[in-house]
Amino acid sequence: MKHFLSIEDCPKDFLKELLRLSTRLKSLYSYNGEDLCLKGKTLAMLFEKPSLRTRISFQVAMSNLGGTAIYVKPEDIGGIGKREPVKDMARVLSRYVTGIMARTFEHSTVTELAEYATVPVINALTDWSHPCQAMADVLTIREHCEDEEGKKIAFIGDGNNVARSLAFACAKLGMKMVVASPAGYELDDESIEKANQLSADCVRQTNDPGNAVLDADIIYTDTWVSMGQEDEKQKRQADFAGFQVNAELVKSAPDNVKIMHCLPAYRGLEITDEVVESPNSIMFDQAENRLHFQRALLKKLLS
Repeated sequence: MKHFLSIEDCPKDFLKELLRLSTRLKSLYSYNGEDLCLKGKTLAMLFEKPSLRTRISFQVAMSNLGGTAIYVKPEDIGGIGKREPVKDMARVLSRYVTGIMARTFEHSTVTELAEYATVPVINALTDWSHPCQAMADVLTIREHCEDEEGKKIAFIGDGNNVARSLAFACAKLGMKMVVASPAGYELDDESIEKANQLSADCVRQTNDPGNAVLDADIIYTDTWVSMGQEDEKQKRQADFAGFQVNAELVKSAPDNVKIMHCLPAYRGLEITDEVVESPNSIMFDQAENRLHFQRALLKKLLS
């Protein structure tokens, strides 16, 4: 694999190799080891959307591996694809850096970068997919549930980019997923169909969160209002009433169910403070694993 744009594009064996490498590097750095495989190499980090976890985890990962990361805000370059075409940016950056990471609104921005760049391009989030997040999630499930194979995720909320990437991760890595969303906010039929073609009946959609969690190993939620949807905030909060991950919903799941959220969490909206702080929550292990997965991804693509 030259680029990392979506889980759908990646062979199963490549994903499993990244998970194994993530585990090995996590152990290595936990015991003060080092692997300076990216010494002298540079990652350009293009941001249209701000982020705590994405920026810091990629920057630390590059530093851990001996490389350098350059943080590029939209105003630094006049906007991605505005001051100059994306295809020109891709070819210029390829002359300067070893890899390009992009966190953008339109998925077409990262695919165009990948089309014209001669260095690896990493999708750090688009409105369509969030593959780094989903793979860090699988790493977390593997750690807390011994193995991801056969585990069931109940995703409660918007059928968004995170839900889509998780669906393809489930299809590639032997898990099951139920997406519980209000009417009009479901995961798109095409993504569900493609996931189920990869692994029969691995993903299904429902409008009933209580039913979704009954035999779940993981309850997963995300914000109801993503960046770029601020004008819809009041409507979305009303439409998602009844889809909050709270103590009552968690009681319908098995006692040892794990709670996940890709963060930031809006406590009191999609999830309660009580659930975030409960012993079942593995949200901050999940956030930490963004660093460990991305360290492995950078080593694989750039070294």
